[in-house]
Amino acid sequence: MLARMTDAPSTDTEAPQQATPKLTVPKDVLVAVRGFVAREGGSAKAVLQPIGAAGVRITLVGEAGGILGDRVVADVATAKAVVDAVNGLEVAEEWDRELISTVTPKKGHYAKMAGWVANQKRFPKARNTAIVKPRLRDPGLG
Repeated sequence: MLARMTDAPSTDTEAPQQATPKLTVPKDVLVAVRGFVAREGGSAKAVLQPIGAAGVRITLVGEAGGILGDRVVADVATAKAVVDAVNGLEVAEEWDRELISTVTPKKGHYAKMAGWVANQKRFPKARNTAIVKPRLRDPGLG
């Protein structure tokens, strides 16, 4: 039998409970990010950047020296949980002019980031094939 519709508020006091999965923050990432923030004077900004099947890169910019750091986690929710768990760390929504102007890479940073690519004439097989599985790639990319 159908219930009669009224304009009166519902008398149901029980709302359906949705189980929210408990998020586990990787301890090694948490320790590294806390150490970075401590070395940078107790405050830093984090830019959360999805990088495909590999996860989300948390790029850190130290407030005191503008030093860069980064860690990769599984997803955006985990990245936000890392930021929430570290005192003095705040999320920067994007790479804006103000944030970019505070970045001061150390001497030799570019060569370090280039790694094995710097000064190479032959290039070995990509090392990220274990992270980015061929079945997850966009078929339109080749």
